[in-house]
Parts: sequence; structure tokens; C-alpha cells
Amino acid sequence: MTEKIKMHAPIVEMDGDEMTRIIWKLIKDELLAPYIELNTEYYDLGLKHRDETDDQVTIDAAMATKKHRVAVKCATITPNAQRVEEYDLKQMWKSPNGTIRAILDGTVFRAPIVVEGIRPFVRTWKKPITLARHAYGDIYKNLEYSVEGPGTAELVFKGQDGKEIFRDTIHEFSGPGVIMGMHNTEESIRSFARTCFNYALEVRQDLWFATKDTISKKYDHTFKDIFQEIYDNEYSEKFEKAGIEYFYTLIDDAVARVIRSEGGMIWACKNYDGDVMSDMVASAYGSLAMMTSVLVSPDGCYEYEAAHGTVTRHYYRHLKGEETSTNSMATLFAWTGALRKRGELDENADLIRFADILETAAIRTIEEGVMTKDLAGLSELKDKKIVNTTGFLREVRKRLDSILSERK
Repeated sequence: MTEKIKMHAPIVEMDGDEMTRIIWKLIKDELLAPYIELNTEYYDLGLKHRDETDDQVTIDAAMATKKHRVAVKCATITPNAQRVEEYDLKQMWKSPNGTIRAILDGTVFRAPIVVEGIRPFVRTWKKPITLARHAYGDIYKNLEYSVEGPGTAELVFKGQDGKEIFRDTIHEFSGPGVIMGMHNTEESIRSFARTCFNYALEVRQDLWFATKDTISKKYDHTFKDIFQEIYDNEYSEKFEKAGIEYFYTLIDDAVARVIRSEGGMIWACKNYDGDVMSDMVASAYGSLAMMTSVLVSPDGCYEYEAAHGTVTRHYYRHLKGEETSTNSMATLFAWTGALRKRGELDENADLIRFADILETAAIRTIEEGVMTKDLAGLSELKDKKIVNTTGFLREVRKRLDSILSERK
């Protein structure tokens, strides 16, 4: 057998929950361990272990990512009341993704895996659209209050010394209503901007950014101004040299332009816009199971994962001994993304080459008509063979072996 590829430094490996945890092991056993001397620093982010460690394992995994700079994460459960009861949890633990994003101060970039035979529902799209989502603040760190009767809502800001600096009336309530307060920090917005500009240079794609600054003349306008200032002072010459452009517009105009475009750009969005638009783009390209995701920090840390959840319904069927046909593409591409980035940082050409070939083998499998049930309903190919979860990965391995033997 050919000698396995050696890794010069570890990848932080974060295991997860339910069906994606099953797929995680299958990918390692079937497509990675036979070819690579896997070097990972392992953290079990399965819900039971997070509960056992009072969620310290999530913090440890994030800190390890800051140390080693590359991580790959399996999908995890963010518990609600039903999950607290199901898993007999000590408490309703926070989202692991939210914890990791906060520690890394990262921006989430999501892009679809494009294959022949599965056309986007938006027929003008010919290239992948990457969504860059600011992963801090706004309504995700908001404060809300239910107003029960008449009264005055005010916005007040005090300095560290307790001295009042600003006070203004939000609304004079004549009856019940609701109030929401939200914030962001200039430091986080600057990190978001630089991460987007750097990523655009790395992948050599145009960067679009959009807010509603005509209505939000302080909040959204601050985002716009910071992006423009950083672009003008730090990135305009680099973008011109790379042959790419930075483009700002209003969020509603951006939506219209994206729908009419052929794709191929990075679309940077504030937190809520990115949350919504990433799912819209994923669905328009066919499936969340074909959506990659990478969290990138401004100091150059990368955490790769699938954009979808733990595939709970399939997991329950698996526990009953029933056959499942679960799409593993996004989870597989999380691994290839992490391996490629590890190879780039370590100048390990063999590791980069393997990641590229494994992706080619996976795409070729689908384009040759072998796919899981979810894709069969989307594919325009005439001859299709539906395979189960394990069967798909074995079909990928056949093509991987074939390509590797051709390129010896």
C-alpha cells in the first residue's frame, strides 16, 4: 500500500451530535484514515459531554483553535427545553457555535458546493455565491422588554464615571407594546471588515457589502463608514492589483442585484441579514446539505463545518435500525477545507493535493448519477442511483482510489 500522507501539525477536531456524528466517524474510517496519518487534537462537543464538563470543553476547543489555527467541527445540538428533558441536562447550554464565534471574533463564510445536474433555482446563477455573516451583536445580543401599559421608553447612555452623556425618547406608549435594544462595537465591525477584505483577496472574488444606512443613519451608517475607511486606507491598491472590486449598496438593492447576477462574489452582511440570506442562497442552490461553512478570525484562524444541523430525523431512524440516505457532502467538505488549509499553512503539498482530489471524487460521484435521496429529487440527470449513507461514501472511495492511481 502507498505510504500515508504525514501531517506536520494538528487540526483541532470537534466531534458532534446525532446523525452527523455517525457520518463523522464514517468519513474518517472510509476516506481519511486509510490515506493520511491523521494528526488531530480531539474535543468531544457532543451534548452529553458538554453537559458533563459544564460546557468547558467548548471553550477549550475554541482556545485550541486559536493555538493551532485550523479546526474542523461536526454539527452540534443547541438545546431547547425539549432537549434539556431528552438528555437530562443540568441546564439549557448556549450554542457551541456562538461560544466559538465569540472567542475567535470570527466571520462566517458560507458557499454552496456546485455540481453538474443540480441547477440553482435562480437560473442566472452560474457561479457560487459566498455569504459572509458578521457573527457578533445586533439582535443576537439584544435586550427586550414587554411594555404592559402607557409610559415613556428612553435611550440613555452613561460614561464610565456614571455621568449621563445621552438621553432621548424612543417612544411614548399609550398602551402595551415591545422595546428592543441592540448594539455592536467598532472593534468587532473593524474585525469583520478586515476579515472580509482579506478573504476576498485570498479567493480573488469581488466583495459586496450592504446595509440600510438611508434609514439607520447612525447604526448601519457606522458599518458603511468603517468598511469604506478601511478599504480606502488599507485595501484599495491590493484589490486593484488582484483585479477584484469592493462594492457597497443598500440591502434591498443588493438582493435585487444578487438575483440578477451570475454569482461568483462574496456578499458581506450584518448578523441578521446574513442569517436570513445564507439560508435563502443555500435553498436556491438546492440544499443546505450542499453548503460549506468556514469561520475566519481576523488573526488568521479557520474553523470549518457543515452549514446544516445534526439531521435529527435520520438519527432517530438510525437508532431504530432503519436504513438512512443522509447527504454527507457538506461534512466531507468541512474536512477537506481544514486539511487544505492545514496544508497551505504548513506548506504540505501532498495534503493539499489529497484534499483537492477527495473533493473531485465526491463531486464526480454525484455527477455520475450516484447520490443520496435528497439530491435525487433535485438532479436533472436521467440515470440516477440512490444509495444509503454508507454506500455514498464507499462510492466516493472507489473514485478516490481511481483518481489517485491515475495520478501516480
